[in-house]
Amino acid sequence: MRKLVYYVGVSIDGYIAGPGGEIDFYPLGEDMATWINERYPETLPTHIRAQVGLEDAPNKRFDTLVMGLGTYRPALDIGVNSPYAHVRQYVVSTSLDEIADPSVELVRDGLAAVRQLKAEEGGKDVWLCGGGRLAGAVLPEIDELIVKSYPVVAGDGIPAFAGGFDPTPFTPTARESFGNGAQVTWFTRAS
Repeated sequence: MRKLVYYVGVSIDGYIAGPGGEIDFYPLGEDMATWINERYPETLPTHIRAQVGLEDAPNKRFDTLVMGLGTYRPALDIGVNSPYAHVRQYVVSTSLDEIADPSVELVRDGLAAVRQLKAEEGGKDVWLCGGGRLAGAVLPEIDELIVKSYPVVAGDGIPAFAGGFDPTPFTPTARESFGNGAQVTWFTRAS
């Protein structure tokens, strides 16, 4: 069975983005950028992959992603209808009428979609790309967290999980630190 993995960057105070979707306040050092490019190249948008010489890099961990409209909207705002053309893409939204690119599937029920994707035979894991409301809605199906913790306080913004009080234990399994003060911690769902 495929896993649902929430691979996400967060501030010290638990925000994945600022109130307007800002993410440019996260300090990304060269060593961390190189690490991301080598370990998780599929998590870079297609147009960025070309800029850093990864256009032909194989997908190492994920072949499918699920994202909410708040995560998809910045791509639409710059005229990109298929931001991750190198993986299967699903956008969860109840307010979006349609998606212009047939390679991006619009789904209304994120939890049902995730359960269906996880039940597929074969393939790589499913990347929960964001955002916080979607993560809160599909929390019962999240198998692993890969949390990039940045040494910055946002003060306000989009929380990593939204949707109500739902304590869910995870066990840390590994941690890596970078020169910019950021750490990546892997967590698996506690039994």
